[in-house]
Amino acid sequence: MSKHRRTRNYRRITVAALAVAAVGVPSVAMACRGERPYEARHFHHHRTGTASAAPAAAPKTAASAAPASGATARVLELVNKERGTAGCSPLALNAKLTKAAQAHSKDMADHHNMSHTGSDGSDPGARLTRAGYHWNSYGENVAYGYATPESVMAGWMSSPGHKRNILDCSFKEIGVGLAQPGNYWTQDFGTAS
Repeated sequence: MSKHRRTRNYRRITVAALAVAAVGVPSVAMACRGERPYEARHFHHHRTGTASAAPAAAPKTAASAAPASGATARVLELVNKERGTAGCSPLALNAKLTKAAQAHSKDMADHHNMSHTGSDGSDPGARLTRAGYHWNSYGENVAYGYATPESVMAGWMSSPGHKRNILDCSFKEIGVGLAQPGNYWTQDFGTAS
């Protein structure tokens, strides 16, 4: 079996199940989504049902903005380019979402484990709340092993669940995290309540 074929088969498997970080092949995990219009509902990869949160207004204060630099700034640029092509408004970088995304990337790198579940058992919604972000809905994409913003975005955009988070026009803000060793990436999308 060729190396290319093994890689393609591995990536197909990671869309259906969480990847094991020790394999050493760049990988993305299942996309995670949550919504809290009136009741808590959490989604893994696809929503169940037709209800969706109403689009929220743009971030209210300049204090919610966070400066972007380096790789995270490039991811934001690439996300907003994809959203523009799809007819969605650009996402604003949010300091609280960035704090949550960076902390989760560091946690994954420290434990060599790519997952939407933190080493303390937390899910994305709990981590966003802990960072002080009052969310109405959220989405999270994670990946590891991709050396550049371009390569991780290509991986996410080739996965239906991750692409759906990136192109969800109801999300208004984003935080991006990257931690070493291993290039552990997190995108946290949100619509504030």
